[in-house]
Amino acid sequence: MQDPFEIGDISIAPGHRASVDLPVSVLSDHTPVTLSAEVLHGRKPGPTVFVSAAIHGDEVIGVEIVRRLLRAQPLTRLAGTLIAVPVVNTFGFLNQSRYLPDRRDLNRCFPGHGDGSLAARLANIFMTEIVTRCDVGIDLHSAAVGRTNLPQIRLTPNDPRLAELGRAFGAPVTLTSRVRDGSLREAADDAGVDVLLYEAGEGLRFDETAARAGVAGILRVLHHLGMIAGRGVPKTRGPSVFCETSTWVRTPSGGLLRTLKAAGDYVSEGETLGIVSDPFGHVDDEIAAPAAGVVIGRTNLPVVNEGDACFHIAVPARPMGPDAMSDHLELPQLYDEDEII
Repeated sequence: MQDPFEIGDISIAPGHRASVDLPVSVLSDHTPVTLSAEVLHGRKPGPTVFVSAAIHGDEVIGVEIVRRLLRAQPLTRLAGTLIAVPVVNTFGFLNQSRYLPDRRDLNRCFPGHGDGSLAARLANIFMTEIVTRCDVGIDLHSAAVGRTNLPQIRLTPNDPRLAELGRAFGAPVTLTSRVRDGSLREAADDAGVDVLLYEAGEGLRFDETAARAGVAGILRVLHHLGMIAGRGVPKTRGPSVFCETSTWVRTPSGGLLRTLKAAGDYVSEGETLGIVSDPFGHVDDEIAAPAAGVVIGRTNLPVVNEGDACFHIAVPARPMGPDAMSDHLELPQLYDEDEII
């Protein structure tokens, strides 16, 4: 049996779970703000894993994924420890904003500093109290407001351990992407913690496919790590489409965009993705795919300016057929009685 898990001022006995509120700041009206986590501490030893959401406050789909995860039946017999943080950026979440009140992007402020800006202090608390106590992390994100992302895993290139975890997650697409300066992935990597980045859905919106794929993938990773049994954990719907490069396609002119391709569609090089027309209908500019690949993101906004990013195409490392994504786009099993749409 494990020793009790100590976090904040709370001691959690093996086989128990508890909510923990870590003080962050006090608002100008004297309202306290905390970093809240749910800790599930198994009876048997095993890895310590964190699952986090809403580092960007408007990325609410991750919050729903964490809520569903905490109700999942396989977690009732857990080995190791799971730390679930549904809302990292409370300030942005309450304001339905990506940013903190000081207009900083929290995911550019890691590892933070205890005497720095508000963003730096929050990043420091999250790193010291959550991230560095874990072996593995899964960080949940979505596209910005007005865009949507196909469920996908982002991996640091040339990292065999992360590649193994990405295969276990089993998202429709796995994309290698370099870490950004000041990001959670960079700081966690420096601290020796493997972090998977899950991207799915749109800012300030719920998406049923994104929610179910996220819960299913997290459970598969926990099973892969030996933390939960296989019962109730869904099988993958085929191998994830592995991509090493991607490109954003931008609008050649401003006007009204009619999109012809959805997230998850396979497109051939030169295939028409959408058409931009001026409001009078005098000019139609076609937007063509620069390479064969999968649409992993796109704008949902019909009004565009010249140069706006409108389609995100990931290029598979190996040739694939046009029907390779069909199984992945079926809704995965639902894990509780709730349907969000």
